[in-house]
Amino acid sequence: MKIRRVLATAVAAAVTAPVVLLSAVPALADEKPAAQTQQAKPTIEELQQAVDLAQKEYDAAVIAVNDAIKFLEEGLEAETYPTKAAVIATKQAAEAAAQAKTEADQAVVDAQAKLDAATTDEEKAAAQTALDEAVKTAQEAAAAKTAADTEAAEARTAHDDARVAQARKINLLQKARDEAKKKLDDAKKALADAEAAEGEEPGGECVPEPKLSAVVSGLPDKVVGGTTENFTLRVTNGTDKTMDELYPYAAVHAFDDKGLKELDSYLDLEWSIAGNPNWRDVDLLNGSSVGPLKAKASLDVNLRLKVDADIPAGQGALFVSADYANADGSCGGYPDLDHHEFQILAKADDAGGAGDTEGEPGTSDNTTEQGGSSTTPVNGTGDSGSLAETGSSDVLPKVALAGGAALVLGAGAVVVVRRRNASANA
Repeated sequence: MKIRRVLATAVAAAVTAPVVLLSAVPALADEKPAAQTQQAKPTIEELQQAVDLAQKEYDAAVIAVNDAIKFLEEGLEAETYPTKAAVIATKQAAEAAAQAKTEADQAVVDAQAKLDAATTDEEKAAAQTALDEAVKTAQEAAAAKTAADTEAAEARTAHDDARVAQARKINLLQKARDEAKKKLDDAKKALADAEAAEGEEPGGECVPEPKLSAVVSGLPDKVVGGTTENFTLRVTNGTDKTMDELYPYAAVHAFDDKGLKELDSYLDLEWSIAGNPNWRDVDLLNGSSVGPLKAKASLDVNLRLKVDADIPAGQGALFVSADYANADGSCGGYPDLDHHEFQILAKADDAGGAGDTEGEPGTSDNTTEQGGSSTTPVNGTGDSGSLAETGSSDVLPKVALAGGAALVLGAGAVVVVRRRNASANA
């Protein structure tokens, strides 16, 4: 589950980098509560309203673009539209003026021909008068044609300017439409994400369940290089209701005696259950459901810690917890993340009196009911001091401090995850 994955990350970081975590804790304490720094998230209803509004805006933008294009193609070309009507009228006037000029020019030609054909002075005088009038009329027709052509050109320019202005308007409307589409897509995505998140947890926030316990038995307080330790994690549903999906959690971390070298790579933690007896890596357990757990019932998770023969002497810790989820969306978990410390002896040949660490679960004289020499819950109610005195030196406070930092951050992670719905609606 997400809860334990957050915890696992916090614990691993704490054990591998205790100095960083310890220095970070005061800074975390100075931060304001999430409810004071985060704004309330919109509800599903509000997001749906945003989608509806964005849809209306987009639909209106599409209509505006289509109307503008239609007006460009049809409205502006209608004979009744002023600029188009002016183009038509001035074109007709220019054509009439051109015809009048053509006729006037022909009249000049005809008058000149009559003058050339005249033989008497009287005929020549009359022909000259007719020619002078024809030339004057031709000049007036040429001027009228020039004016008509100018008006026609100006009318065409005005009409073209109207088309350009409409095209620019279409471009702006298309940009507004595209922005409305993006706004609609973003609103739909926000709604879909919110609905998906709500679908993951329809029952609301996960809650602590003190009646769900995770108890380790059979883990000795000393392990030896080159050996294998078998022990058990018993998860018990102390409530009156069946837990539909159970998620046990286990992890192991270790450091050498100097507290400088992380030894996780030397440790291999595996698990199995009665229904599936094959041994598998613990990473396949964490975040995976092992099925339902009935009310007042328990499930034993068999754990096997394989210690590499080349492991240096040091200190280790086993972290355990459990979560549950129900079909109705409710969920929760064991309120603590318990850790059980153990000493690591380098080799079996050098183990001295540690031979009792090998064998079946629960057979070691050094094993407590909780498994190990010390158990500290994540909520800080247990012993937060040093580890049990198992013969090592200054590594004990280092591991204890790292574990303490892990517990602080782990508990904070649980609170953040389990209350994320509540803080979102604060």
